[in-house]
Amino acid sequence: MAMDAKVSLLNDMEHALAAHITQNDAQTVLSLLADKLQSYDLIKNKDATPGTDDMLDAYCSALDVEGRSAKTIARYRYIISRMMQAVKAPTREITVYHLRRYLANEKARGISDRTLDGNRQVFSAYFGWLHREGLIASNPVGNLGAIKYAKKEKDIFTDTDIERMKFGAACIRDRAIVHFLRATGCRISEMTQLNRDDVDFVNLECRVLGKGNKERTVYLDAVAGMVLQGYLKSRTDACPALFIGKGSDRLTPGGVRFMLSKLGQSSQVDHVHPHKFRRTTATNLIRHGMPIQEVAAILGHDKLDTTMKYVVLDKTDVKNSYRKYA
Repeated sequence: MAMDAKVSLLNDMEHALAAHITQNDAQTVLSLLADKLQSYDLIKNKDATPGTDDMLDAYCSALDVEGRSAKTIARYRYIISRMMQAVKAPTREITVYHLRRYLANEKARGISDRTLDGNRQVFSAYFGWLHREGLIASNPVGNLGAIKYAKKEKDIFTDTDIERMKFGAACIRDRAIVHFLRATGCRISEMTQLNRDDVDFVNLECRVLGKGNKERTVYLDAVAGMVLQGYLKSRTDACPALFIGKGSDRLTPGGVRFMLSKLGQSSQVDHVHPHKFRRTTATNLIRHGMPIQEVAAILGHDKLDTTMKYVVLDKTDVKNSYRKYA
């Protein structure tokens, strides 16, 4: 077993070195390594199959303990596993050269630079955690620079867009959803989890459960509260959900997306999707003078940098501010 493990190690090293140094230098390294291995007994780890290993499992368990959402953990596991399968190496053997080659191959396949940089950030989080925990000697992402990509200017709903969607809504439920998303800036996963009794109509507020099981308070304006109450009074079902779909079942995020897509078409409003409501809410609150720390609290962001990504600066506002302060 020890001899088989040594031969396997030398073969793996030969393939790994071939991509980085000359054949003569590789043979020198392998010869020196073979001599040193005479003093050691080795056992090949059968569980270190590409795509799944104990380190990835440990990392995902740590994310779970930290309260990261199941969706986030599944995304991280998928991205990391896919990379490990492509480079045909478990975590312990992955180097910066593996990662660069993998990202280069993905780029050649037509994957966008934005997506590639997102994957790089996942790798950075993974190997950074392993290094801090002392599970690997060095972080292979340390010398892997950020991937530049063209940043598209994101847009928000105008006041006219919102009015078109209100009047274009097919029913009072759809109109109430437009008002709710515009007023609160909630994620649709948060909105669809709400029950009727989660809303305090006296104080025009409700508690939502956000990412990482973090509770926060969001607020309704008087009009949104009135429309939402009207929708609830129109219902005859016993379902506790704040919003229901067909058959009096709780409305799903997919159902909301489908409804908003149809509403955008019928109202002649471009690119109607839930996150655009969040950007609109954040931008309007900032424009009306709310401190960004408070906007972050409403959106459920831990970092102000995240909130700033949601704020769309009006070029006219920037120009007027420049004229004022220059």
